[in-house]
Amino acid sequence: MENTFWTALATSSLAAVVTSVGIYTVRKYTDWGQRNITYFMCFAAGVLISASFLHIIPKSLAMNPNAAPYLLVGFLGLHLFNRFFTAFVCQKNPEKEQYGIGLVPMIGIGFHSFIDGFIYSIAFTVSIFTGVLATAGMVLHEFPEGIITYLLLVKGGFHERKAMTLSFFAAALSTPLGMLISYPLISDINEQMLGALLSVSAGALIYVGATHLLPRAEQEHKKYSFVALAGGVLVAIIIVLSKA
Repeated sequence: MENTFWTALATSSLAAVVTSVGIYTVRKYTDWGQRNITYFMCFAAGVLISASFLHIIPKSLAMNPNAAPYLLVGFLGLHLFNRFFTAFVCQKNPEKEQYGIGLVPMIGIGFHSFIDGFIYSIAFTVSIFTGVLATAGMVLHEFPEGIITYLLLVKGGFHERKAMTLSFFAAALSTPLGMLISYPLISDINEQMLGALLSVSAGALIYVGATHLLPRAEQEHKKYSFVALAGGVLVAIIIVLSKA
């Protein structure tokens, strides 16, 4: 059991490192990142939406046949937060008008990364092999998640250093944190509960991709935006196949 804990901690920390590398890379080459943010948004939308429909939702329903309403909770929950934030923060503080562009995706991605930590705990408790398979699939999507979280925070008006800090906590640190919090509670986190949490995270990710990323990307009319979207879908398919 002790070896399982350290293995789960090491792999969830690896996911955080991969995300941090993505954040650091785009932070170092900020101008390049800003010029190509449309492509990153399309790519991230492809990954988040496709992975949700092809893997997270089917998996949540397999774990909990009643998980569908939680999908709606995740979607509407993030929508209501966006409405609340826009009404009570952005409109009353004109200098923060664009903050929602970065904060809403950050919350959606952060919650999903936190639930990823739960999956590391449970997967390695089942068996080392199951944990390794889960790690291979999840690490693939960590890099783009870190990049898009950072870029959208910058686009929303956050200072680069603050955007880097927030994206690190939301997209990177949340995974090992989720693992550490969930590991002592493994016996209480049954399959149905995890299925419900996965469904909530899927709803949040679909909201981020469909209402925040794609519409803003379409406004830019970049020449190869569809290619970037298709690339994100392809990566999602690879993630699904790696977990099959």
